[in-house]
Amino acid sequence: MEVWNYANLWESVAAAIPERPALIHGERVVKWRDFDRRANALAQHFLDAGLTQQSKVAAYLFNAPEYIETYFAAFKGGLAPFNTNYRYGGDELTYLFDNADAEAVVFHAAFAEMADKVRANLPKVKTWVAVAEPGHPVPAWAADYDAIVAKGADRVEGPWGRSTDDLLLMYTGGTTGMPKGVMWRQEDLFKGLGGGANLLLGLPPLERVAEAGERAKAVEASGEQPITIPVAPLMHATGQFIGFGQLVSGGAIATLPSRKFSPVELFDEVERLAVSGLIIVGPAFAAPMLETLDANPGRWTMPSLKRIISSGAMWGAENKQGLLKHLPNIMLMDSLGSSEALGLASSVSGGGAAAGTAKFTTGPNAAVFTEEGERVLPGSGVRGLVAVGGFTPSGYYKDPEKSAKTFRTFEGKRWSVPGDWATIEEDGSITLLGRGSQVINTGGEKVFPEEVEEALKRFPGVRDAAVLGVPDPRFGERICAIVETVGDTKPSLTELAAHVKGLLADYKAPRELVLAPVNRAPNGKLDYKTLKALAVDRLGATA
Repeated sequence: MEVWNYANLWESVAAAIPERPALIHGERVVKWRDFDRRANALAQHFLDAGLTQQSKVAAYLFNAPEYIETYFAAFKGGLAPFNTNYRYGGDELTYLFDNADAEAVVFHAAFAEMADKVRANLPKVKTWVAVAEPGHPVPAWAADYDAIVAKGADRVEGPWGRSTDDLLLMYTGGTTGMPKGVMWRQEDLFKGLGGGANLLLGLPPLERVAEAGERAKAVEASGEQPITIPVAPLMHATGQFIGFGQLVSGGAIATLPSRKFSPVELFDEVERLAVSGLIIVGPAFAAPMLETLDANPGRWTMPSLKRIISSGAMWGAENKQGLLKHLPNIMLMDSLGSSEALGLASSVSGGGAAAGTAKFTTGPNAAVFTEEGERVLPGSGVRGLVAVGGFTPSGYYKDPEKSAKTFRTFEGKRWSVPGDWATIEEDGSITLLGRGSQVINTGGEKVFPEEVEEALKRFPGVRDAAVLGVPDPRFGERICAIVETVGDTKPSLTELAAHVKGLLADYKAPRELVLAPVNRAPNGKLDYKTLKALAVDRLGATA
């Protein structure tokens, strides 16, 4: 029986192509052999510190080789790694580490002050491991990451071994409430991500763990190696999960040295490293990428770039079309999914033609159901919840109530239902409406913010938009648009409302307008709670 565990898969690749790059960060290159040995040494440190089977390991890190090494080490030791939002304050960090039962925390030393504030509240943590940075040495109360991994070590495994049931926790949902940990069995995660299949190379899912190394060896023999840059933070599912898949294929993961996203740096690295793939989250990355290409015609040709993958936020058709004008030979892959649900649906643009916004082809295990559990028929016009079956998470860590709400049984089968509403068209494709938790109820009409946001972004000069409901004494809520513009553009509420009415039903047009930067989280998602506070503050008594 094959033990589908990322430690086993990546060890297979490391044995097959030890001298090939695995992790790249600026001028720094970590070969597969060293990636393996460094992770072994870190895994041994965790075990020596007293961690036991499925003890939780926090990655409190920026995008860097250490992030993936930490996960590799945890997988090797039969431990359960989890992500940490590095923007959290003290109370949020305390809640996260306590909720996750963290016993080890690996952190960049730039976070040492914050970590020191919370560590007295976290008696379960047995080891704090710091990655030194310029100007940020390892604090006296933490172990030195570089000193640990520099020793290297041969294969490390806990006395309990490794299992397909070993967990990875993906914490999500911090912008709409306290974060919750999605529990992924490694086999479910691996197979939910395609089981090692590579669409670009035309390769089917793996049948044996050892086959990962065999394929990597074949790719090496071809003289090429796919290199992917997760532009999105590795602390979120989009960058992390897709990046894991690239490593299974024997590719390399390159991370950008700068802490703030720079399209110029990104495009320079794509050309320098001959990068073949990028991982982004919709407009937070795609909009500045297009603006930079528009402002610098012909500066980058990027012939190696084959695909840009996005997930986690709607990616507008106009932006896709603009990117394809500069890069006509790439594929733009827009995936509908979440930390709780993989393979809901996808949209692919290429050959110079962009797919429409929010139009997706459902995955093989996906369907649309009403709240009562009735399957929505194609072309019926009925709104329903997108659900995916097959390989799904076990639930939320220590939260059976929330688990029951998301992981539901329809037609005698278990489905993950993360809350995305959609209609299903006659051809079987779906039109995504948005997340139900953000729906605006105005005079009894339900309005999904995402579809209005996409309409607003089609107005000339609008760079980004957020739509939310503010209190209204007559209608309960009225629609407010927060709009970020380019240059001196200052559209009026009348102009924007008329534009939306030309695309959507009249009741979906905004009745309030705030012109302000639309700040997004590092994962590209809108923080509706903060944006609503901004709107109420700007609108004053009218809200």
